Amino acid sequence: MSKEKNSPSGRELTKVIFTRMFISLVLFTVILGIVFLTATYIITRFTWYEGDFLYGILHQIDINKVPILLTCWVIGFILIFLLHWKKTLRYIDTVVEASNELVETNDNLIHLPVELKQVEDQMNQVKQEAIRNARFAKEAEQRKSDLIVYLAHDLKTPLTSVIGYLTLLRDEKEISEKLREKYLSISLEKAERLEDLINEFFEITRFNLSQLSLDQSRVNLTRMLEQITYEFQPMLATKNLECSLQMEPNIEIKCDVNKMERVFDNLIRNAINYSFENCTVKIVAEKKDDGVVVHFENRGNTISQEKQSRIFEQFYRLDVSRGTNTGGAGLGLAIAKEIVEKHQGSITVFSENETIRFTVFLPEAS
Repeated sequence: MSKEKNSPSGRELTKVIFTRMFISLVLFTVILGIVFLTATYIITRFTWYEGDFLYGILHQIDINKVPILLTCWVIGFILIFLLHWKKTLRYIDTVVEASNELVETNDNLIHLPVELKQVEDQMNQVKQEAIRNARFAKEAEQRKSDLIVYLAHDLKTPLTSVIGYLTLLRDEKEISEKLREKYLSISLEKAERLEDLINEFFEITRFNLSQLSLDQSRVNLTRMLEQITYEFQPMLATKNLECSLQMEPNIEIKCDVNKMERVFDNLIRNAINYSFENCTVKIVAEKKDDGVVVHFENRGNTISQEKQSRIFEQFYRLDVSRGTNTGGAGLGLAIAKEIVEKHQGSITVFSENETIRFTVFLPEAS
């Protein structure tokens, strides 16, 4: 919780305690005044004799009104202060006891006295958020473990194929040129798949070991996107896709160029991998008053709302099947989100009617 959220609750509780103390003190003062006025009234109203016990007491009160009044008021003030101070200490003890429940993993809510309602709400919010984060971390760790097991298993298949075909090429002396070319082509394809799987291992390692820091400079966003999309032409051609760039000339932003290139690379690669064949991948960059917005849109299977809410999680793959070549370690979008947020920007996803659109917002650099 931030200080801004904590402070109002603390001030409110202090206000309640002091208000109650003030009311108690006012009531005590009024009652004390009534007692003294009553004593004075009784002395002046009736005829007394020196031997009367009550007269002796009331007479002493009458002739020493101010000292006695002040003494009683001070004693009352001390008692009222101690009473409320003790109650305040009980509040502290209650909060301390309740704070122990924050580390509990159960879903039981924390209950505090009505005066601590705001503190109760905030503590319950912190506890629920901690439980939710722990659950997400556990799920991410499980997905990571499963992914590593899958990758380790998948490494065997292309490696076995490469070794098998290369062995055939070595042992078969009279193999035809056509068959040799076929075996070499398959070996190359399997070797490239093996490289992709090994790169996924390195991606996981880099994500865990690297500390993300920014080295920012001004860059021409228009030129950057033109260059990146040009490098994807061979990949676009494999699915007979076109890339449409719609942006103003010479849009400039301030960013870490290498890391922002990685964001755009991931988003374009993602659009190609999950796009229908014979379609267009659209990239639109718009200059706004407060920054720049870049849209990456493609036609593909609609992403459900549940998957949209988790798509930026670490090690989360849209395609959970390991039998396809789409998708990597499930880190591309998580890394993209981290990089964009380091630039104080945001990245969102929208999918409806077989349209998938990722939107990156980068604020104007100060």
